[in-house]
Amino acid sequence: TLDPAAAREIFIREALVEDGWETRLPILAHNRQLVAQVQELEHKARRQDVLVDDELINAFYQQQIPADVTGAASLERWYRSEVKRQPKLLQLTRDELMRHEAAGITTEAFPRTLRLGGIDCEASYLHEPGDARDGVTVTVPLVALNQVSEERCEWLVPGMLHPKVLALVKSLHQRPRTRLTPLPEFAAEFGASAPFAQGALIDVLLKAVRERSQIAVQRNDIKPEQLSPHLFMNFRVVDEHGRQLGMGRDLASLKAELGGKARSAFQALAGLKASLPVSAEPSAAALRQVPESPARQRFTAWSFGELPELMEVRRGDQVMVGFPALIDRGDAVEIEVFDEPDAAATRHRAGLRRLVALQLREPLKYLEKNIPGLQAMASAYLPLGTLEELREQIVEVALDRAFGADPLPTDEQQFKARLEEGRSRLNLIAQEVARQAGVVLVEYAAALRKLKDSKAAPREAADDIQAQLQRLVGKRFLATTPWPALQHLPRYLKAVVLRLDKLRADPARDSARLTELRPLEQRWVRRLSELKGAGHARMDEYRWLLEELRVSLFAQELRTPQPVSVKRLDKVWAQLAG
Repeated sequence: TLDPAAAREIFIREALVEDGWETRLPILAHNRQLVAQVQELEHKARRQDVLVDDELINAFYQQQIPADVTGAASLERWYRSEVKRQPKLLQLTRDELMRHEAAGITTEAFPRTLRLGGIDCEASYLHEPGDARDGVTVTVPLVALNQVSEERCEWLVPGMLHPKVLALVKSLHQRPRTRLTPLPEFAAEFGASAPFAQGALIDVLLKAVRERSQIAVQRNDIKPEQLSPHLFMNFRVVDEHGRQLGMGRDLASLKAELGGKARSAFQALAGLKASLPVSAEPSAAALRQVPESPARQRFTAWSFGELPELMEVRRGDQVMVGFPALIDRGDAVEIEVFDEPDAAATRHRAGLRRLVALQLREPLKYLEKNIPGLQAMASAYLPLGTLEELREQIVEVALDRAFGADPLPTDEQQFKARLEEGRSRLNLIAQEVARQAGVVLVEYAAALRKLKDSKAAPREAADDIQAQLQRLVGKRFLATTPWPALQHLPRYLKAVVLRLDKLRADPARDSARLTELRPLEQRWVRRLSELKGAGHARMDEYRWLLEELRVSLFAQELRTPQPVSVKRLDKVWAQLAG
């Protein structure tokens, strides 16, 4: 038979310390919950020395439980009689379970929910290097995925900002790094002074680094790829039933994979039910209800009331923001509510253009048949597309220029006023667009011919020019090039011809100029890929400055409208990055 002392030892260790006993006594549930809370603190603090070890918990029970309690039945008998006199009998406290105070582990530093995309998303914490969920994981409902801001998520949570900033500054070159020492203090000061989650973390940090170090550090001087995975937020995307659809730390990839489903889920939720426009100044008009149009209702005129820029989409007791847009369906338009403003704006402009065209059927028929010089242009456009595609683009740009000035109309009255205003100018504007398209295509054809004839040109230069031509004059160059930049396209193309003329005489000079240009262009390409297609006005400005720099480097005699140099582009880039 088992000796009572040994039985008691085994029972306390396995039933109480290791939590192996199924009992209705409330005390074990209380202690279990307390242990879980301290373990959660450990995960948040990323240290495993907060919870006391099992030996101390064992000693606690050994001290409290009488020697004659050797198993479940005797413990229950003793507990029920004794607890009347000692209500907190066998209750562990946080102090007894913690080796030291886990300072700073508050709900402010490590919140249980994060507001992302207008929704409170549950946050969980794990300290398990190598585990897919190491660090902070937020559970994002599919419907909110496209509205989750990458910028916001770079900041993680307040309690994890210090280690992330410290790791980022450690990735800097030695020279700026030495001017920030001691690095932990710099990271702490940054965390205390920078408004949390305001702007892109790396840009805000770069500004602080430049101010302290007095060195013009650039974005590519910081190496986020060197950071441990737990310093990037982990996203768990779930459907309305809580089933996991995808998980990972690359938000852009999750959006690419699940963004279409997310938009469908959002539009199903929006359902064009009556919702109030979101307005900073809620006027009576702004607070009228959005029309209860059945989804997929088609319109050939502005007969759907007011179309606000923003509307509220309710999900339970939470409110998300939707962006209504007119959608071009060829012979009609529909209204859809988008979860992203950029996507809505692009589709809305095309939808509005279609609605205008539907009101101007006869004038447009005349216009399409009378585009000056279309036949001649079509042969130069042949490497890119058909005559019909060119005609379509000329009409599209003319409609945009005649009717698409910001702010766009939001109700029938404004729409009718815009129609009257633009109708009289449409033919003149179309002629202007066609003339500009013709000038660009003449220069494009000349540049293509010159490149084809320059067979002896060094491969490096020929590849660079080929890439430049594709960038400047693509299939939809008329529709995608901003109107002010379109005026300069012929000069950029002339510069290509002049460059090829000079190249034959002095290939070494061309190569030296290209070496100057390349890093300026590469950082732009890199940043574009980081932006994942998101629009950025300063990036567009930099892109056209690059074209001006090409003129200055390779065809100086053509002159540029403003002084341009490598130094000037560096300055613009520093502002852009900061």
